[in-house]
Amino acid sequence: MDTKKLISEGYKLFATGNLNGLLERYQDDAELINPESDYLPMASSYHGKKEIADYFMKLNETIQCVSLEPKTMVAEGDTVVVTGDSRWIARSTGIAYDNPFVHVFKIRDDKVLSQRAYYDTSKLEHALHPATTGQAAGKPLHH
Repeated sequence: MDTKKLISEGYKLFATGNLNGLLERYQDDAELINPESDYLPMASSYHGKKEIADYFMKLNETIQCVSLEPKTMVAEGDTVVVTGDSRWIARSTGIAYDNPFVHVFKIRDDKVLSQRAYYDTSKLEHALHPATTGQAAGKPLHH
């Protein structure tokens, strides 16, 4: 399968809430890597389909995706890099925010082997914890 088509179809499955269809596009030993943050419930690395499914459920419990728009998709060998824009609403506070993203996918045998996400964690942190003006003193920033 064309790697760009595989990834494009994955975004469509995410947008329609088809978690099972989305997970079928991942290798059994796949890895999903998010930016680190002490303040985000979904910040971490997830290994294997079960943990990746748990991640997507945690994501949906925490924030509502209003839009996720891939803008640029570049494929080189087994790697696909996607840049785009997204809009979310924090479920606990109702705060909406925009957040550009970069996703880097590694493909093996027509399935996602790894996905690494890059986004501005401070926007999500603020939406979830609006009274917090920043990370506690002495805490290193992880992006």
